[in-house]
Amino acid sequence: MPGGLAKYNIIAFVVIVDVERAKAFYRDTLGLRLVDEEPPYAIVFDANGIMLRLVIGREKAPIQGTVLGWQVPDAAVAVRELEQAGVVFERYGFSFMPQDELGIWTTPTGSKVAWFKDPDGNTLSISEHPEWP
Repeated sequence: MPGGLAKYNIIAFVVIVDVERAKAFYRDTLGLRLVDEEPPYAIVFDANGIMLRLVIGREKAPIQGTVLGWQVPDAAVAVRELEQAGVVFERYGFSFMPQDELGIWTTPTGSKVAWFKDPDGNTLSISEHPEWP
């Protein structure tokens, strides 16, 4: 395949179990536009032009690490806005990854990251990357 996949849009997939709670969280709390419902397979959202498919599972195996993240221009502003919508940010308490009062960790390169969970326990994040376009 000449050029590989670089010219195509990526599709994000996240496994959920509780469809109604996930739908409310991603639509009402995070503000994503619900595009389609495809029971019993998935519910589909528009994440700023990227297709986000919440795959409906019977059970969810625990996944370590972040499964989905959003690049934001200002992490502190994004955290405050999401907190007003009811999002609770994770505080990990790791000495090697100190977080500020908002739960934001500043990486050694200056990026800022904060994590939260969806209703099915998937870890999501917002991040500010000054060096990225």
